[in-house]
Amino acid sequence: MKVQNPHDKFFKETFSNVEIARDFMQNYLPEPILKIVDLQTLDIQKDSFIDENLKEVFSDMLFHAKINQRDGYLYFLFEHKSYTSRNVVLQLLNYMVRIWEQKAVKENARQIPVIIPLLIYQGKEKWEIGNTLADLITDYDALPDAVKEMTPNFRYQIYDLSQFSDADIKGNAQLAITLSIFRDIFQKSGEAFLDTIIQAAKAMNELEEKQTGIQYFETCMRYILNAGPQLTNNQLNKVLKQIELTYPEGSEVTMTLAEVLRKEGLEEGLAEGRKEGETKALSKMAIKVLTKKFGTISKEDIVTLENLNSASLELIIEEFWQSETLDELKQKYF
Repeated sequence: MKVQNPHDKFFKETFSNVEIARDFMQNYLPEPILKIVDLQTLDIQKDSFIDENLKEVFSDMLFHAKINQRDGYLYFLFEHKSYTSRNVVLQLLNYMVRIWEQKAVKENARQIPVIIPLLIYQGKEKWEIGNTLADLITDYDALPDAVKEMTPNFRYQIYDLSQFSDADIKGNAQLAITLSIFRDIFQKSGEAFLDTIIQAAKAMNELEEKQTGIQYFETCMRYILNAGPQLTNNQLNKVLKQIELTYPEGSEVTMTLAEVLRKEGLEEGLAEGRKEGETKALSKMAIKVLTKKFGTISKEDIVTLENLNSASLELIIEEFWQSETLDELKQKYF
């Protein structure tokens, strides 16, 4: 269950389903582009063009399709961070050039294919950056046409999920749920986010293919429990009761995943403690899991945790999930 980057994993698990990717394009590609893209020929490619040091903030997926009756590509760049970046257009250009180089150099193609660049952004801030390379070039509009003709420029299609209302979210159940979760995971607090989970469960329950619904709901809940706002025991119990009423299979999935996540936190802390042979690793893990559950921890509490013995720290790592507040946990173990 534990993943290096849950945003990347959820994006790729979702959009690697060609039906979901096709549904997105059918609903969100501009009409002039949609008219020349044969979505029935849509096929996912295995290549990734992201630099290793940028994988924490970007994910990408490349799809082949017939565009204007010729081989072409639709390139998705997914920006999963809470703030906007002016340089994203340079990243897109870089990745598009890499795709072209692969065709021209490695495959010895006589011509390079058209690439339609699409950016999905899920951050908190509204995307107010221009979506052309010209927006980044100093005084581009003031340049004479002769210079503009010698200067690269292109426009990418931006999907700012932070600005999507419920009415803006289109498509079949799985796509609609995906976009809702991506939109809300940075936008809503634990309590408000419960409604997103419940609505997802209701939509899954309406799918004709029940097994598909259960599997996809598990994918969603893995992402939510790894990357979403921290849920207290009361909130988790509340959402479990609601899911049990509308989607009983989903409540079992959620309960199982929550238990797995708790055990992984324990195992990680114990493994680090054994490896380093001292309580330092356990205190670091305790600080980490308590910060994730309760938010900011005071310097005094950090000092206390750093001075506890390994037995006390192991108990805290194992039992912290049962406490609804930090004060309640401190009364037991500090």
